[in-house]
Amino acid sequence: MSETPTVAIVDDDMAVREALADLMEVIDLQCRTFEGCDDFFGAFAPGAFACVITDVKLIGPSGFELQARLRVLDPDLPVIVITSFSDPATRARALHLGALAFLTKPVNDEELHRWLTAALGQGRAST
Repeated sequence: MSETPTVAIVDDDMAVREALADLMEVIDLQCRTFEGCDDFFGAFAPGAFACVITDVKLIGPSGFELQARLRVLDPDLPVIVITSFSDPATRARALHLGALAFLTKPVNDEELHRWLTAALGQGRAST
């Protein structure tokens, strides 16, 4: 029997982190929250997370930089980008860097849940 997957939430807005953490609890997923890219990589190890949810704009390195590093360190780790930047260039860049989904804030909980289900189903075995 595998453990419940852990989702990493990386967003510099505490209210967003808390809302997403509450959603993870409701849908029976574990999560860890991080204020920025540096905090996340301080706790990162390959296989530690089943999915990453990140904003584009973060304190310090951006969500794009987070995605680029993950492509090297853990290329199979699904990433879902949630941001208030809805322009086509931002969306294209996130998807080019390997994002499974690009959602705009405020995010629809049901839509995020569908993408999380897809991410956890497509990815690695849960750890």
